[in-house]
Amino acid sequence: MRVVSWNIHWGCGKDGRIRIHAVIDVLRKLNPDVICLQEVAGNHPELEGSATASQFKQLAGAFGGYHMIEQAPSEIYKNNLPRQFGNILLSKYRITQAQRHMLPWPADPEHPSGMPRGMIETVLEAPGGKLRVLTTHLEYYSPLQRRAQVRRIRELHREACARARIYQSEPDLDPPFQLGFRPGSAIFCGDFNFAPDAEDYQELVAPVEPDTLRLLDAWRVRHGDMARAPTAGLHGFPWPERPACYDYFFVTEDLAARVNEVNVQSETAVSDHQPIVLDLV
Repeated sequence: MRVVSWNIHWGCGKDGRIRIHAVIDVLRKLNPDVICLQEVAGNHPELEGSATASQFKQLAGAFGGYHMIEQAPSEIYKNNLPRQFGNILLSKYRITQAQRHMLPWPADPEHPSGMPRGMIETVLEAPGGKLRVLTTHLEYYSPLQRRAQVRRIRELHREACARARIYQSEPDLDPPFQLGFRPGSAIFCGDFNFAPDAEDYQELVAPVEPDTLRLLDAWRVRHGDMARAPTAGLHGFPWPERPACYDYFFVTEDLAARVNEVNVQSETAVSDHQPIVLDLV
């Protein structure tokens, strides 16, 4: 099972041109089973390069053999037209559940602007059984908001593990209640906007209650203390000032033995972030 996560920067390269077809080409070469994308735009002419097209529709059309879940936490209306910015999850595997979580966005006097953030959660019929795949893009500017979002992710994960322990099928209930099993086993991925030595990172992977599956950094599971490959700051983009890691895969501890490889595709320059790839056996 191969999962790719990538902040595509609305397909805008260093030259300020938008090339969604180049993003699509990179993804096709990687041949993932599940694709998780952040910073997908639709009808945003003011963004660099003028992101006037619906990239949600372009990506859905390019990967017609996949099932798509989209979420645009930032949805602004001008002249009654939605300008969307958010996340996509595309899966070759059957999706049995999907939830679109809005993450906390507390008022921060130090950073009064910003945009709402969200997380897509799916339950997939994957090799080896059902598991959850979740993708998100956390706050960059406000540490207060990002910390609240990390805590909410942990809360949602505790909830999923607790519900998995008590799940029982109740076929007599009305169809909207028939969600089926939602496992604790999960892969979390995306642009978390924190460094590996940050307090937010430490809080996300901190010990949990005995009945909750702990989240592990898949890079550390596979590579131990080996220097982490940067996921941003390459190819001469103005941000960040130097190569750094902001993008991650976190897996529940029961999946650790299945982590076969985690790597960063550093060659492409069609976004200010690099694709990251997780292979499970």
